[in-house]
Amino acid sequence: MLTVALIAGLSACSVTPRRAAPVEDRPISGVRPVAPSASAPTQAASAPTDAKPLPGAENAGKPGYYTVKSGDTLIRIALDNGQNWRDLVKWNGLDKPNVIEVGQVLRVVPPGVDPTAVATRPVTTGKVETRPLDGKPVAGAASAPAGASAPIAPATPAPAATAARDSDDEPAWGWPVGSPVSAGFDEQRNKGLDFNGKAGEPVLAAADGRVMYAGSGLRGYGNMVIIKHNNSYLTAYAHNQTLLVKEDQAVRKGQKIAEMGSSDADQVMLHFEVRKQGKPIDPSKLLPAR
Repeated sequence: MLTVALIAGLSACSVTPRRAAPVEDRPISGVRPVAPSASAPTQAASAPTDAKPLPGAENAGKPGYYTVKSGDTLIRIALDNGQNWRDLVKWNGLDKPNVIEVGQVLRVVPPGVDPTAVATRPVTTGKVETRPLDGKPVAGAASAPAGASAPIAPATPAPAATAARDSDDEPAWGWPVGSPVSAGFDEQRNKGLDFNGKAGEPVLAAADGRVMYAGSGLRGYGNMVIIKHNNSYLTAYAHNQTLLVKEDQAVRKGQKIAEMGSSDADQVMLHFEVRKQGKPIDPSKLLPAR
């Protein structure tokens, strides 16, 4: 009888595990905002304790939708799905884009688009331009304030940029910086190429496109620019000390978009990613021979 009573007492003292407390992303600091029209979305907070159905729950598991996990941010979700975070706000009717909840389900493809019909053709090098880019900064460019329109750097006139074209054509790629590669692509450990260089070294757009993000709201990337080139491709440029473009600005291949720095890194470097439909791919397979 004593044993039974003891077991009953221990059972009564058991507790239900607590839910994780909401996680807030750190505030953006150290750089003048380059997109003052909206604050960068913050990290996902844990779902409230009252059992209220979360937005989009009926779409969980369906193609073209994403279920928010702990630690997610809207910027990260957009990057991993090859979309602009502002489009996610619009497609999902988010009144407060700074607040997303664990378990919430977000549409990550445009309305009316069949997510099962997304092109899956293999990545090929295609025809790329092999002439060297002039990576020298234009006079006065180094003093341009963050958020200002950047000067155009190509040595020869380029045709008007067809930014974020509604096609899957292979962009004409160029190197984003003149420094040598210091770390290659690794699908698990390094989702792009790293370049070591000097603070202030010009960072160039790798192809024509439109800026879909310019800021410092994604942890681990520092001051970053993301450019969308067409329906399939986007590129990311991280750890800059200065950003010279702003969101929704059209840019051309070889245009100076930032200056190399060490934001959110332990040394001066550029981390460069190419993503096809949100998936990181090896940039060295696309860039022309030096």
